Amino acid sequence: MNDSFDRIYESIEKRIGRDAADRIISYLDMVLERNEHINLTAVKDREEALIKHVVDSLAVIDLPEFQQADKIIDVGTGAGFPGALLAIAFPEKQFVLLDSTLKRLKVINEFSEALNITNISTIHARAEEINRKPPHGSAYDLCISRAVANLTTLSVWCLPFVRKGGFFISYKGENYEAELDPASKNLNKYNGSLERVERYSNVPEEIAGHVLLVISKS
Repeated sequence: MNDSFDRIYESIEKRIGRDAADRIISYLDMVLERNEHINLTAVKDREEALIKHVVDSLAVIDLPEFQQADKIIDVGTGAGFPGALLAIAFPEKQFVLLDSTLKRLKVINEFSEALNITNISTIHARAEEINRKPPHGSAYDLCISRAVANLTTLSVWCLPFVRKGGFFISYKGENYEAELDPASKNLNKYNGSLERVERYSNVPEEIAGHVLLVISKS
């Protein structure tokens, strides 16, 4: 490890403990190693991946909407960012990781078994095909989605998963404001309301402009 990597690791360890931090690094290394054979992430540098995948994924953990949620679905999980990492850090919560690409889910299942992550289940489907049907429609305390689609589309995909009184949290970049007005119609249609925008703090400059859009469902 280099000094910069070590400092970032230490900041993660302080937040979630050494065991969870070490298992997350192991998961990240597995992704990067497998990425040489299967396209799991465009980020290939280890430190860059630590920042753009791990630190970014963990940005949600201090929000009360996340802390109070027991049943969480990650829509468009990809290689398991953020869902698998959050599952490692919070073994008491149940996570469903959904993606339309089966090979990625097979990798997540393989890595979960290797690292003994027991609070993850994966679903191979398109969100819009199952989000209103049992057992998934209105079934989750929280839906999260990171780097998947614009907010207009995500509102249609994600809000139907959320129970009344639950939340949808969308990870967004610094240009998020351009998505708000176009998404307002779909947010209203699916009983969603933007509660607030949580800006990242105390993070590396690569993701300093990122935000979390906290959307409630009535």
